[in-house]
Amino acid sequence: MDHRLFYVVGDFIANLAIGVIVGLIAWAIISPSWNMWGAMFAMMALGMVLGLVLYFPVGIKLGAMEAMIPAMYTGMWSGMVVGMMSSMMEMPMRHAAEMGAACGIAEIIFIWVANTILRGVTRQPKAS
Repeated sequence: MDHRLFYVVGDFIANLAIGVIVGLIAWAIISPSWNMWGAMFAMMALGMVLGLVLYFPVGIKLGAMEAMIPAMYTGMWSGMVVGMMSSMMEMPMRHAAEMGAACGIAEIIFIWVANTILRGVTRQPKAS
């Protein structure tokens, strides 16, 4: 993952926007008449597809491989969380947007921390 400010800010804003969009779509589709597990699985799949679709304009500016996984992961989590919450109770649109945004922020922080941990420490070879 790139560490330039343009990429970091762009990645953050892109995942925040994807989270809000997917959250609002899940909120619009799911009602309390849905089964909670059915809503979770349906919105998980829809969220991943929406994340993939919304990835294309983001990928043009941020890079193909660097933006695809976070976009789909954000869509999946936003869809699941907002879908499950919408199936349990009536909730206002603002709350769905806030939950989608929170999922987007949490997901990108998770991806960046996991990437940093998985990279490990790189050492320069000793000169002989």
